Amino acid sequence: MQILEHDGSRLAEIAALFTASVHQLATAHYDAAQRAAWAPRPPDPAQWQNRLRHACTLLADEDGSLLGFLAFEARGHVDMLFTLPGADRRGVATRLYREAERRLRAVGVAELTTEASRVAEPFFAREGFTVCERQRVERGGQWFERALMRKRLAA
Repeated sequence: MQILEHDGSRLAEIAALFTASVHQLATAHYDAAQRAAWAPRPPDPAQWQNRLRHACTLLADEDGSLLGFLAFEARGHVDMLFTLPGADRRGVATRLYREAERRLRAVGVAELTTEASRVAEPFFAREGFTVCERQRVERGGQWFERALMRKRLAA
């Protein structure tokens, strides 16, 4: 597996992976209506183009197959981290996250933040994030619980 920086050419793959991940890996935490609001089918390419416009997006690639992606902002905000169903529990998220953290440390970012879904919260906790606030947000007429999490980076 290699970690690559997204160059814009794999937008449809990223959107498809996100949609599959939400609909298959989040079933224990979110109901069908919530998942449909979170990841509409089919994905809207213009919405994805806009969402990733100001982020650095890392891709986990294995022999041309996309296994996962992570989008982050230069100020230290981890916006999205998703893996392909069937590729979970293979270290994909860990590799993506640690590469993003390495890059952010290298430019002097002192703190990382994320809004973690109930699915992602345990992963970020294992990586040293702590919950600062429980949030309830609306998307597409559905309410979601998530956690604002932070991690201070040592100098």
